[in-house]
Amino acid sequence: MDRQKRLKNLAEEFGECSKALAAIGDETRQSIIIALIEGESISEKGIRVGELTQRTNLSRPAVSHHLKILKEANLIGYDQEGTKNYYYLDVLKSDIFRLKKLFDHIDEFIKDSQEHEQKQ
Repeated sequence: MDRQKRLKNLAEEFGECSKALAAIGDETRQSIIIALIEGESISEKGIRVGELTQRTNLSRPAVSHHLKILKEANLIGYDQEGTKNYYYLDVLKSDIFRLKKLFDHIDEFIKDSQEHEQKQ
C-alpha cells in the first residue's frame, strides 16, 4: 500500500478512536481505569462505584460522571445485578483493542518509513 493511502487509513483510525483517546487523556479517568484493572484480580464481577470512590478519592458523583464518559467511549462495560452495577474492562469488546491496533499501525508506519529512508 502506498504512503498516502496508509496515512489516510491512519487518519480514519484516529477518527474512529477519537472518543476513546479523549477519554483516556484525562488523569482522573486513567486512575479509574487503573482501579478497574486492579479490581479485576479481586472480583470477577467488576467494581462498584462505592469501591471506585474509595480507590480514587473522588466523590460518588465525580466517579459516576467519569464512568459515563468511559462507557460512551466504549472503554468499559458494566453488568447490572438488581440495583448494583459492576464496572469492568473488557479488552476484546471495548475500543481498547481498537486503540492498540491504531498504535500498532502507527508503529509499523514509522518503522517502514525509517527503513525506506535508510535504503536511500
